[in-house]
Amino acid sequence: MTRKLKVGSFVSLDGVIENPIRIAGSCFDEEVKEYSFEALADVEFLLLGRVTYEMFASRPETRGDKYADRLNGMKKLVASRTLKKMAWNASLIKGDVAAELARIKQQPGGNIVKYGITSLDRTLLAADLVDEYQIWVIPKVVGEGKRAFEDVDNDLVRLKLVDTHRFKNGVMVLTYVPQ
Repeated sequence: MTRKLKVGSFVSLDGVIENPIRIAGSCFDEEVKEYSFEALADVEFLLLGRVTYEMFASRPETRGDKYADRLNGMKKLVASRTLKKMAWNASLIKGDVAAELARIKQQPGGNIVKYGITSLDRTLLAADLVDEYQIWVIPKVVGEGKRAFEDVDNDLVRLKLVDTHRFKNGVMVLTYVPQ
């Protein structure tokens, strides 16, 4: 059995994904946090691009919260051409990101999760590496900012809805698989 690559992203009602902490904010309540923790049960690696890695790694480390503890303890894979030093249990993917991820996906072990829809998704979709997208629709209008799939060629985004999950606070998780 091969590993799966799952991409999750918060998106506002008007399609904004930039600054996910601002978008999700108060919506990341205990019910959402528990769901998020359970979703990491079969995950071994957290895949991040440089910008997302720097955002996560620069935040003060949270302890005592089982979701944060799980994230902190996971192995991280960081795709970047410019970073030189890694922290936060991270390894730099050097060279051909698609080839390295394809190699990792073929190895036995837990799945890979990536947070955020970024320019890295262009490479991942073109190489047919993404197995699932979880789009977390947050009931908030942000107004401006980077939009979901803005960096990805339209021809690469062909998704089929396979599941939905609704939280009491109005957040919806829409699960898609590439067609």
